[in-house]
Amino acid sequence: MEKKEKSFEEKLTRLNEIVEKVENETLPIEESLKLYEEGNALIKELETTLKDAEKKIGQLNEIKK
Repeated sequence: MEKKEKSFEEKLTRLNEIVEKVENETLPIEESLKLYEEGNALIKELETTLKDAEKKIGQLNEIKK
């Protein structure tokens, strides 16, 4: 079965959950590292999505001129 790509909003929600958990809970180091790695991966994906959107907006603005 094919895995559905999560939306930008779903990824951002998950990142916020990770940040809240790390900031507000005492976690074993292994779990903290796992969450840190997941959070970093999400940040990279979100940044890529935002950069792509910014590029598309720039292209659309150029077409309008």
